[in-house]
Amino acid sequence: MLVNQILALKAESSPLHARRVATVSPDTTLAEATAILAEKRIGALVVSSDGARPEGILSERDIVREIGRQGHTALDRPVREAMTAPIATCRTGDDALVILDRMTQGRFRHLPVVDEDGVMIGLVSIGDAVSGRLKELSAEKEALTGMIMGA
Repeated sequence: MLVNQILALKAESSPLHARRVATVSPDTTLAEATAILAEKRIGALVVSSDGARPEGILSERDIVREIGRQGHTALDRPVREAMTAPIATCRTGDDALVILDRMTQGRFRHLPVVDEDGVMIGLVSIGDAVSGRLKELSAEKEALTGMIMGA
């Protein structure tokens, strides 16, 4: 399965949100970013000055790490001080197994999808990639079962 197919599956399940990527500016405070994560019930925000090109990513893990280092005063600091950068990205033609391996090896769970100009067109989570892979395996199983049963 390719990344563009994963994005299409996301669009089927949530047409309004499939290609929308939640972003924050590097100057947003960690407290503001935390409120956005809670409100949207998501695990990461892409950090972008223009809302189109990713500069970093801020995950719940990044926030917890900063609070662990600095205490509650970390929440007053800008996202740029806690975000993970440089950011890993993928393209629509990338294979789901390849991006799953990248996420596993890199120990991250979100991968912005960018076009050839580096503009974001979506976001794939490890859950999205696993779900897509499971759907692909299920379809293969059904096809093989049909072949064996002579259907």
